[in-house]
Amino acid sequence: MTRIALITGGSRGLGRAMATNLARAGVSPIITYHSNAEAAEEALAEASAAGVQAAALKLDTEDTASFGDFAATLPETLAELGGEHLHALVNNAGYGAHATFEQTSEADFDAMMQVHVKGPFFLTQALLPLLADGGQVLNVSSGLTRFSYPGFAAYATAKGAVEVMTHYMAREFGPRGIAVNTLAPGAIETDFGGGIVRDDPEMNARMAEISAMGRAGLPDDIGGAVAALLAGKTNWITGQRIEASGGALL
Repeated sequence: MTRIALITGGSRGLGRAMATNLARAGVSPIITYHSNAEAAEEALAEASAAGVQAAALKLDTEDTASFGDFAATLPETLAELGGEHLHALVNNAGYGAHATFEQTSEADFDAMMQVHVKGPFFLTQALLPLLADGGQVLNVSSGLTRFSYPGFAAYATAKGAVEVMTHYMAREFGPRGIAVNTLAPGAIETDFGGGIVRDDPEMNARMAEISAMGRAGLPDDIGGAVAALLAGKTNWITGQRIEASGGALL
């Protein structure tokens, strides 16, 4: 049986590492991308190199009106990969907004809620009929819901809502054997926030200092965690917040 996982925002950063690690674990990834088709093709090549079939589909996860059409055409892609259902959905797509609480505009706040909360809520709703009984949903949150760092109030507030949403999904999807969890990454060397953890030596050193592991995270740290959760026998774990931060601020 072909196991298939859909990862939103899978063309770059954490999503790309998730797709690659899932492919290495024998799971066929479907990645969605917003506009960068070239990056999506590169991500597909990485996944395909692991010996599984993969696909990339364009999707704007802020455009909830498009989700019905996306769900209606998804079975065609599933069939091309040799399956009929999704076995996992990873709500990963999103971006950050760096501003103090006082400086945050209403537009920025609304954008955070749209991409991190409303989008995953209604995309999951649209794809639920295609999700296999016994499947899994993984909602990506942030270490910033447990500890605070000035400048991320709106982003962290949205991610806090994601964690509450996870509890309700887990309770309501449980009768179908669908496990729903939150994965909360810590500071990772990606282009998030303009690449500040990756490209600013001072910030990177600061994040290393607060980590029990003594370093900032790498995309594969998160990709590996996702593969462990979704490619293993972990369905008895549900409704949980799982932090992958290298032991930040213990």
